[in-house]
Amino acid sequence: MGMHTDAHIVWDWNGTLFHDVDAVIGATNAAFAELGLEPLTLERYRELYCVPVPKFYERLMGRLPSAAEWELMDSTFHRHYTEHHVRCGLAEGVVELLTGWASAGRSQSILSLYGHEDLVPLVRGFGIEAHFIRVDGRTGPSGGGKAEHMVRHLRALTGVDPARTVVIGDAADDALAAQHVGARAVLYTGGSHGRASLEAVGVPVVDTLREAVAEAERLAAA
Repeated sequence: MGMHTDAHIVWDWNGTLFHDVDAVIGATNAAFAELGLEPLTLERYRELYCVPVPKFYERLMGRLPSAAEWELMDSTFHRHYTEHHVRCGLAEGVVELLTGWASAGRSQSILSLYGHEDLVPLVRGFGIEAHFIRVDGRTGPSGGGKAEHMVRHLRALTGVDPARTVVIGDAADDALAAQHVGARAVLYTGGSHGRASLEAVGVPVVDTLREAVAEAERLAAA
């Protein structure tokens, strides 16, 4: 594959392209119930959520979970999420946005902390896999951040220039991962973080993916 001289987008999946926030909240509250924690509202979740996930639990518990507690909560979360995410769909306008970006001769990929073996068939099932030059999910243990995954992802994208790359995601960790590799970032309020916590990161924050793509085009051309 030759050099991609135009802008490249690295898309996050959960909470960005895939509108699964209801399934995430339900699974999170199921995990909390295992330790007797009170359920969270969407607003409270967005206020507190952070990566790595054990740090998120620390904000709620006042301490880091023990290894046994983490294993219990993590397995409970994934069990409930697997059951409920099947009712979730793509975010509004995703197919049109992906098609338009690709039609302009630009490239795009997916990097997610969702398990790779689950991510790929899910993307394929929505009929959008052909829009991406690479789809990477997590292959190691859950709970960590995205920065090192981003390094490996961009290394695998032959000819993609990090300086012309924009990461679009719903979490502060997406912006930190972009910064780690010299890329730009746009953060979207439709997923795991509220606007206030996203704006604290210091990158553009938008309320729709259409705005995110327009901002990505502007950033990559700057």
